[in-house]
Amino acid sequence: MSVFRVFALSLLAQAVLVGCSGDDGDVGPRGEPGEQGPQGEQGPQGEPAPKAIDLTILHMNDHHSHIAAEGFDFDVTGLVDATNEAGDAVTEVEVTYGGFPMLVSLFNTVAGQHENVLKLHAGDAITGTLYYSLFNGAADAAVMNEVCFDAFALGNHEFDDGDSGLATFLDALNSTACETPALAANVEPAEDSAIADGYIEPYTIVERDGEQIGIIGIDIAGKTKNSSNPDEGTELLDEVTTAQANIDTLSEMGVNKIVLLTHYQYQNDLDLAASLSGVDVIVGGDSHTLLGDETFTELGFNPAGGYPTQVNNADGEPVCVVQAWEYAHLMGKLHVSFDEAGVVSSCAGIPLMPISDNFVYEYNEEETRSLNAADQFSVVRALTAHPEVVVTQPDANTTNLLSIYDAQVSVLEQTVIGSSAEDLCLERFPGQGRSSLCDGSATYERGSDISNIVAKAFLTVTPTADIAIQNGGGVRVDVETGPYTIADAFTLLPFSNTLVTLDMTGQQIIDVLEDALANALDNGGSSGSYPYASGLRFEVDASQEKGSRVSNVEVNSQVAGDWTAIDTSATYTVVTNDFIASGQDGYDTFAIPFDAGDYEDTFTEYAQGFIDYVEALTADGQNLIKLPEAEYSTQRYIDSGGCDHSAVATCANDDNL
Repeated sequence: MSVFRVFALSLLAQAVLVGCSGDDGDVGPRGEPGEQGPQGEQGPQGEPAPKAIDLTILHMNDHHSHIAAEGFDFDVTGLVDATNEAGDAVTEVEVTYGGFPMLVSLFNTVAGQHENVLKLHAGDAITGTLYYSLFNGAADAAVMNEVCFDAFALGNHEFDDGDSGLATFLDALNSTACETPALAANVEPAEDSAIADGYIEPYTIVERDGEQIGIIGIDIAGKTKNSSNPDEGTELLDEVTTAQANIDTLSEMGVNKIVLLTHYQYQNDLDLAASLSGVDVIVGGDSHTLLGDETFTELGFNPAGGYPTQVNNADGEPVCVVQAWEYAHLMGKLHVSFDEAGVVSSCAGIPLMPISDNFVYEYNEEETRSLNAADQFSVVRALTAHPEVVVTQPDANTTNLLSIYDAQVSVLEQTVIGSSAEDLCLERFPGQGRSSLCDGSATYERGSDISNIVAKAFLTVTPTADIAIQNGGGVRVDVETGPYTIADAFTLLPFSNTLVTLDMTGQQIIDVLEDALANALDNGGSSGSYPYASGLRFEVDASQEKGSRVSNVEVNSQVAGDWTAIDTSATYTVVTNDFIASGQDGYDTFAIPFDAGDYEDTFTEYAQGFIDYVEALTADGQNLIKLPEAEYSTQRYIDSGGCDHSAVATCANDDNL
């Protein structure tokens, strides 16, 4: 075929293809769809948008094994019709308040009224009463589990029986379905510590309404190391740097609502808040601070600031600081509102004091009676006019728990903790003859055996003190030869006094001794003001005027060295009971630092301090015995008639002191 012909055919084919088109035909049916391919992987889900949240924090601190309710006196002058046996109008009733049976009810009731609730305890749950002495924290743990706290911060007294004692308590606290995290970010247990393996955590994270709240525990470092008994090798780190490091850790995890649960004292908490970035709330303890308004002043208590106290953190953002007093007397109730960025937008609250609606009054010296219904109603109305005061029915389960422990107390009180190898005579002024066990000659020269030993016990259990001073009237009975029980210790020292320390100059200490003597010799006060001491000794001439009665005063800190003349300008740390520390029994000079707040309350009841001393003697294979004569605080006594008890066997005017 020629090239021309091929070309012609090609043109003809193109003409057919591109020629004018006719009308469109009908569209044919759509074919069946093909099978769908596999679905691709889902992309990452975005974070939920942060939101504002309201939080209610219910809290307590420093109950120190005060599990049962206690009482305070309330003036009902003109409020009730009741009269006493003599027909006089009743002017005062006892109000029963606090204690775990009522507190558990209050926690549960208030928690049920709000969403997004946290229940927190800021430390020092244990040590201070027989409930700890006899049950080693089991009673405290049992009632705490009825509240079921979301977190518990370690306090300094949690270490009083070493790390192993703390482990025992925490085992009891986590022995039920209620498991409470124990928090202490600045505690680093020794490798061989009983709490080294999982007992404590630096923080816990809880979720409320889809939002995370970080709770960081901080314990007071210096006080715990110096005044308690953490194991050697267990370290307590700086509170401020540790708190900031843990806040930063939580912030990096996306947690922007931070609560510090501290056992660090109210003023320290205020300073801590100002120095930290990212903190929102501080729920504190250790200083036993009552916060609130004039309600508590009217009830005879002493609030130290507003509830809550609001300050700014290092970012200039609000921080709400609270504390809830002491001894299970009340529950703090704090409402905090956070904005979308996790910053506090507002906080408000009130401490709530649960009370019983049964009020008793003194009918005569032997009998108390309860108010009738009409008078009861009047008192309830007067008390609950204050929104902080809430009539509360005790929780039944907690009441039953407490009754079980109470039933064992009478038996356990008879627990033998040591032994006295000889009779230890009681006396106030030397030669006064108050002992029911010993002849007056036994205490004629230097006064009471047992009162000197009590002072030494207080010094021994308070290692930060140089000397101890105890008023003679605070020691109540002789100690007989033989076994010594817990009940004996509480008979010897029956008052609810705690041990406190004060820093005083040597001259102030001399003035305290002069005050005590003048109370009985000049002011018509009790002979029970006569001073006994440990680490301190002196001579007394009761025939002189005030200011010249005490001489040759010497100090031997902790009775661990030599006796040296007191330096009137030097500062010494004195441990004593809070009764005379506040200026009672004529101890006026004590009241100067005490009223200024310049004292440290150990919160160890003085009977417990003596129990600890006796148990330590027993553990060391020793008995209670008279102290060496060199340790008696009164080294020489001249009575008010000028008779020297060290030189004359029987002074004619001993009854004149």
